[in-house]
Amino acid sequence: MSHRPLPGRRAVLRGSLAASAALALPTTALAAPAFARSGRPRAGWGVQTGDVTSDSGLVWVRSDRPARMIVETSATESFRRPRRWRGPLLGADTDFTGTTRLRGLPSGQQIHYRVLLADPDDPRRTGEPVTGTFRTVSTRRRDGVRFLWSGDLAGQGWGINPDIGGYRIFDAMARLDPDFFLFSGDTVYADGPVSATAALPGGGVWRNVTTEEKAKVAETLAEFRGNFRYNLLDENLRRFNARVPSIVQWDDHEVRNNWYPGQRIAETDSRYAEKSVDVLAARARRAFGEYFPMSTLRPGAREGRVYRVLRQGPLLDVFVLDMRTYRNANSSGDQTVDPQGILGREQLEWLKRELARSRAVWKVIAADMPIGLVVPDTTEGARHVEAVAQGDPGAPLGRELQIAELLRFVKHRRITGTVWLTADVHHTSAQHYQPSRAAFDDFEPFWEFVSGPLNAGAFPASALDGTFGPERVWVKAPSASNVSPAEGYQFFGEVDIDGGSGELTVRMREQDGTVLFTKTLRPGLVGQ
Repeated sequence: MSHRPLPGRRAVLRGSLAASAALALPTTALAAPAFARSGRPRAGWGVQTGDVTSDSGLVWVRSDRPARMIVETSATESFRRPRRWRGPLLGADTDFTGTTRLRGLPSGQQIHYRVLLADPDDPRRTGEPVTGTFRTVSTRRRDGVRFLWSGDLAGQGWGINPDIGGYRIFDAMARLDPDFFLFSGDTVYADGPVSATAALPGGGVWRNVTTEEKAKVAETLAEFRGNFRYNLLDENLRRFNARVPSIVQWDDHEVRNNWYPGQRIAETDSRYAEKSVDVLAARARRAFGEYFPMSTLRPGAREGRVYRVLRQGPLLDVFVLDMRTYRNANSSGDQTVDPQGILGREQLEWLKRELARSRAVWKVIAADMPIGLVVPDTTEGARHVEAVAQGDPGAPLGRELQIAELLRFVKHRRITGTVWLTADVHHTSAQHYQPSRAAFDDFEPFWEFVSGPLNAGAFPASALDGTFGPERVWVKAPSASNVSPAEGYQFFGEVDIDGGSGELTVRMREQDGTVLFTKTLRPGLVGQ
């Protein structure tokens, strides 16, 4: 492959990553981080970067008290003539989180950075710097692109377990040295309390790190913030964040299982005093924007959006979808007319427009839910559908109508190189969609790859809906439901685009990095 060589990068990183790893939170912080009023500001939740481009990137940090965020960048770890960026004042209005945009960076280069937190009343008083590194997007095709994707972190009550090393899947991911990580939704389980222990099948006990905010379902803004903070207690994730930039999207569990706009929680659900899902979603979105560095959703902002396109050089554009915020109500999915669908009309038109404009060799459609896998929603007492497919293999109905419109558009505009990546279903698989097998055949063949979970219960493979002619070429899934991470079945995917041939290779990997399945696609074809 012609992915650019990185001589000595891992050796160069040892010092800065050791500094990040040394930020393990004290035992008292695991219970409930306290805001000390003496001493210097501290960034115990590490650093992150996100939505990196060829000349910019977003750097994130959280302080333990009011502080001014300062970022310094350098071409080397020595920080001998650093460039300084004055960031925002971090306060209670954003839960002491903040993001600084770095502009004017060189393309295709390793950027070393460190975040300083300064006392607002005395800028000379700064906390211990927290270091990280990331690569800007290369504008040279020959450099290639490598990235990872997965989703579903700490679900079904399986939280940070120190007995198994916490979220150790992130260390296996970091070893692949990706350009970025596509976090495909369910980044937290705000509706999934974490208890101190859980019984394992066949005996044994699973132990969780616990916090006050994870003891119940999230309803208040403070509780949603606490869910995002919980995952950052894991040092594997903090190490990963310090060296791999992210592209993040959300799905349902950032708010509540299977939610949709306008939904009311049943009066019989005693877990929730707040019955309006719209109220919960607004609080969740605010916390989501505070705890991830995103170009379209900033800390403390009440407006903004999750869907966006990230240009990753001449080989790749990533189209990040939001299949949650604009959807219609979950139903049996048998409507013959459904203009709102799962994306909403505005987002669908945006996606069609941006796909047509794209000049990248590959167009990855980052969907937070699968297309042809049936995902039922039984939370309201009826067999409604939660994703797109409703189990009827005939002509498109319900939300399938919107996907049919999109697939028809891609075909007739002769848009090449579309690949769908998703998570959500807690197993890993590869589906090939072929019009000759489909009830709706006005589209070109394409692939959909599913990965996850990262640290959550694993579930059997979902049923397929034949409307778009999917064939499950490969799958790995347990036969039982809610299999704990201690038993395996934790997955992530890798996409490697060769700078010479332009070929895109997908590798489906399990928790330790072992390759389970590989598929290589050729560039420039309308369908394959």
